[in-house]
Amino acid sequence: MYVGKAKNLKNRVSSYFQNSKNLLEKTRILVSQIEKIKSVIAESEIQALLLEANYIKLYKPKYNAKLTDDKAYPLIRITAKDKYPKVLIARRSEDIKSIYFGPFPNSSALRLVLKTIRRIFPFQSVAHHPNKICLYNHLGICPCPEVTNDRYYNKNINHIITFLKGNTKKVLKNLEKERDVLSKLEEFEQARDLQRKIDAINYVTSPAYEKFDFKINPNLEEDLRYKELLELKTYLLSHNVSVEKLERIECYDISNISGYSATGSMVVFANGVKDSSWYRKFKIRTVDKVPNDFAMMQEVLERRLRHGEWPYPDLIVVDGGKGQVSAALNALNAHNSTMKQFNNETINIPVIGLAKREETIITSDFKEIKLPEDSEALKLIMRIRDEAHRFAVTYHRRLRSKRFLTGI
Repeated sequence: MYVGKAKNLKNRVSSYFQNSKNLLEKTRILVSQIEKIKSVIAESEIQALLLEANYIKLYKPKYNAKLTDDKAYPLIRITAKDKYPKVLIARRSEDIKSIYFGPFPNSSALRLVLKTIRRIFPFQSVAHHPNKICLYNHLGICPCPEVTNDRYYNKNINHIITFLKGNTKKVLKNLEKERDVLSKLEEFEQARDLQRKIDAINYVTSPAYEKFDFKINPNLEEDLRYKELLELKTYLLSHNVSVEKLERIECYDISNISGYSATGSMVVFANGVKDSSWYRKFKIRTVDKVPNDFAMMQEVLERRLRHGEWPYPDLIVVDGGKGQVSAALNALNAHNSTMKQFNNETINIPVIGLAKREETIITSDFKEIKLPEDSEALKLIMRIRDEAHRFAVTYHRRLRSKRFLTGI
């Protein structure tokens, strides 16, 4: 029914049975159906990640699946039939010629696994690698086509496949055997390179490696997100913010330095979970070299609302206080005026802001909502706001770097 991992099995398992009042609806149903519990001890956190992913793929447990989102769990795809197999991230196992590992419970876990493996066994990470040396080759993690040794590269891929199957001992044994052969042939440089790989594998599969479990909460993630959304909706309704549902929340942020390379971001959370397929970035057009965050926010919202083919959100969140909320309302009013002229229709989307200094929610009538620091609703809004900020800053830095390189 469910596969999970934990640093402390006693605490994790007992958390399901201590007090049923702490369990949310779907978690309570899960617990009522438990007949037996089986534990497998992994030697390290990264092995636990691989084991968890392999068990989820093998058993397809009901309560690990986010049934409403077929893109929830990413996979590792290895194009095994290519001359130089690529190691990629995939959402569906559609290519029968490829080897797939996963699904992984979250993308950050998958990326950590790939980042760890790539430093030990370099690989190509794009489907169509250009026939020239790339930046990652200079960093020592990408054997580009121009410099790749077929035999050496395919050995790396075989080691990666074995590693991802969870058989790290077999990888170590093969590397040690190969190292000893090279030493006897006095190929000391290559033997030293293999020894570095052996040391790296021993390190990442040791119990002292980075921890993955930050808290113990028995509830299913879908239950946790539902609780956050319900609490947020309750708070907003109690402060006269007319929200009917919170299935789609859009959040906006602006990033610039004194008006230069100004960017805006739109991130989308569907049922409390980020949906990066709907993320959009905006290069500010109408406000240039003037640090006017309010005008920039209004421009971004106006441009977003012109896209009638995008579904409207149930709630708009802006990063900022009364000025940013006012800018968003101006954009909505302008859009409604245009709609009324053409088809006599208008839209009513509630708008709130999150002021950074006190983490205070600002409503569309400029009232302040101060939530408790341990509020699940506040944690949700902060998580959404922080994601919008991250996305805006990433795009801003890219434009700034391009401007620095080109001088434009």
